[in-house]
Amino acid sequence: AFVIVSYGATMIIVYGKIFESLRTAIHKLNWPMASYMLKCTMCMGLWVGMVMKFLTEVPFNFFVAGCVSSGTTYFLSKLVDDDGFLVKLRKQ
Repeated sequence: AFVIVSYGATMIIVYGKIFESLRTAIHKLNWPMASYMLKCTMCMGLWVGMVMKFLTEVPFNFFVAGCVSSGTTYFLSKLVDDDGFLVKLRKQ
């Protein structure tokens, strides 16, 4: 459940319409690192996982929670997009 919630929260923050004004405001403040992190699923996944560690009961520390969230969020974002699975099967 931790991984699925981390993935969902990260995708909403990075791509969701609800956070679009926040992303635009931070970009206008000319904070390059913050702007980049709001566009990167791996970066935002790390912070989402660390915050979620304090909101949930997972059996590892906050840094490991961030790494688990970051890695799985990145993997899932490369596997699935709005049009479905990105796996291409080769015809033989």
